[in-house]
Amino acid sequence: MENTLVYKGYFTNITYSAEDKVLHGRIEGIDDLITFESDNPAEIENEFHAAVDDYLEYCKESGREPAKVYKGSFNVRIDPELHREIVIKAKKSGISLNQAVEMAIGQFVHA
Repeated sequence: MENTLVYKGYFTNITYSAEDKVLHGRIEGIDDLITFESDNPAEIENEFHAAVDDYLEYCKESGREPAKVYKGSFNVRIDPELHREIVIKAKKSGISLNQAVEMAIGQFVHA
């Protein structure tokens, strides 16, 4: 079962609260806490869309820039031996470490 929804570049993972008997989520990947819920599974996607739209409208009205979902850079911690191996392979291939990591991630995501 797929519990992830994407809208206008923002995403959420939908979970179920047995205690409250509702589906709920929050907009992921931003610093603000934006949540939504519905007791009707057919409506949870609409609630997510409305939450994103409300967030974007709030930012517009308050003159603040909406949080960029992702800026394209991040820190990764990996095994030092794997780090050494990818640096060597990248050098042998005539590409940068960043290019090698991007290629590896692309292969993983699109596999």
